Amino acid sequence: MSPVFPMLTVLTMFYYMCLRRRARTATRGDMMNSHRTIVSNSRTSPHNAEVVQYAKEVVDFSSHYGSENSMSYTMWNLAGIPNVFPSSGDFTQTAVFRTYGTWWDQCPSASLPFRRTPSSFQSQDYVELTFEQQVYPTAVHVLETYHPGAVIRILACSANPYSPNPPAEVRWEILWSERPTKVNASQARQFKPCIKQINFPTNLIRLEVNSSLLDYYTELDAVVLHGMKDKPLLSLKTSLVDMNDLEGDDYEEKDSCGMDGLNKKFSSATLWDGPNNGYFDKLPYELIQLILNHLSLPDLCRLAQTCRLLHQHCCDPLQYIHLNLQPYWAKLDDTSLEFLQARCALVQWLNLSWTGNRGSISVSGFSRFLKVCGSELVRLELSCSHFLNETCLEVISEMCPSLQDLNLSSCDKLPPQAFGHIAKLCSLRRLILYRTKVEQTALLSILNFCAELRHLSLGSCVMIEDYDVIASMIGAKCKNLRTLDLWRCKNITENGIAELASGCVLLEELDLGWCPTLQSSTGCFARLARQLPNLQKLFLTANRSVCDTDIEELASNCTRLQQLDILGTRMVSPASLRKLLESCKDLSLLDVSFCSQIDNRAVLELNACFPKVFIKKSFTQ
Repeated sequence: MSPVFPMLTVLTMFYYMCLRRRARTATRGDMMNSHRTIVSNSRTSPHNAEVVQYAKEVVDFSSHYGSENSMSYTMWNLAGIPNVFPSSGDFTQTAVFRTYGTWWDQCPSASLPFRRTPSSFQSQDYVELTFEQQVYPTAVHVLETYHPGAVIRILACSANPYSPNPPAEVRWEILWSERPTKVNASQARQFKPCIKQINFPTNLIRLEVNSSLLDYYTELDAVVLHGMKDKPLLSLKTSLVDMNDLEGDDYEEKDSCGMDGLNKKFSSATLWDGPNNGYFDKLPYELIQLILNHLSLPDLCRLAQTCRLLHQHCCDPLQYIHLNLQPYWAKLDDTSLEFLQARCALVQWLNLSWTGNRGSISVSGFSRFLKVCGSELVRLELSCSHFLNETCLEVISEMCPSLQDLNLSSCDKLPPQAFGHIAKLCSLRRLILYRTKVEQTALLSILNFCAELRHLSLGSCVMIEDYDVIASMIGAKCKNLRTLDLWRCKNITENGIAELASGCVLLEELDLGWCPTLQSSTGCFARLARQLPNLQKLFLTANRSVCDTDIEELASNCTRLQQLDILGTRMVSPASLRKLLESCKDLSLLDVSFCSQIDNRAVLELNACFPKVFIKKSFTQ
């Protein structure tokens, strides 16, 4: 065979791929028109009237600003008819997520991002809502009452949460998605994205949000689902238009929520094994590995099917040192874990957040995976992984002796007795227990044996009986603690704060937001300022007793301060804030919402003098 022939073949294939890509780009450019055609050409029988319904229940969510024992600022406010809309402003009757902007990514407690996270996956939080009737969706309307623009994905599920029989298969379909975009308005709006049609009825809708571009907390009031009880019939013309999209290469939407055929892609037996692999045979093994590090996991799966050489590279355990499976939560199951198992013997960072819900991952499947792949694990993210039970935490404690970072945020279905197993992980540096049912006895055991903790989150842990006892143990045992989240701890007093401040002098971040039992008159905040000079972030949210003396102590002692939240105080004046801003040169975030002495005029004056500081002042219409 002429040596020119392979080169011509490669060029021909490249030319063909370019033509295909051009054709597909045109097809994607026409997709919106195609979707509009579907809507306009849908035919319904006279008896198939549109059903319009508000959410019946909120069944799952990743975080909320409110507490577990009230309705203020909680996700549960999304159920039922609107409470606030069309009014705009900061209202307690709305649903609010825990964070906004990039502030939480800039503070000392922030975790490093996972490598190989697809750029199409931008979701930070989610909420799932059920409706009374299953319908074929025609529209989903979200009533946003404050700082809109956080919703970036809307999905529908085939499973009926009210059915007595579990479904044989659970499917999630993306109805609409978009990258985060800045909305330059804080006023209320009715968000009405153009959704695509799906071929199954649903009464379970999921909203995913990204708040990174928001100036303040987004507030959602209600969700309205429009749909037909019977499947709409599409005209022949519409079907032919949509056929053009079937061969498209627009996998970003599909793979952003699932790894369809992961097992098939990795177990492909038909691999090309020609006399040579072109220039790849001449490249060093390490260089090919470095190149492949830039591929997403689905792309790695696809590349593994091309030839035996690249299949070998794609299955090398070194490609799976960091494994982020959260973007594929909708399709990840026991089979996926089984096929990844042989390649993950060296995995050190593993993210299974949001995965395994509604039976897709079993306790036995998770346990088998960790028994093979847990020995080298250093970081394990399991936020909102509701398949977890006591057996899973026992397996983690036995199979992951090197674990330093464990995130169980919002695993609110874990039984209290399960947390005792965490005490066996003596190498832990970071432990996130936000919105879990950890009890006092288990937590004391963890603090006693995990003395090397650097970061600890106990926000909204409502089962802890006496936070003063916990604070005292933290001060006695965790001398190297850098960040502590006590958001909405219900009963900590000045005694616990004194023990904490004297024992954890290296603290850089402390969240005491919505801790009603702390009173400035006891001197607890001034003591914090004097004993914790390294503080960079301090949240005293909704503590009405914070006063000028506390602010002046912070100005004198905590000059490294970068973020301060004193929302709701009545005792702080503009003069003390000016002293703070003059002393704390690195201050970038200051929340003075609902501070009665700090009016809009004072905020404008401070902004003019300190333009690098974002001063937040919320309002209620």
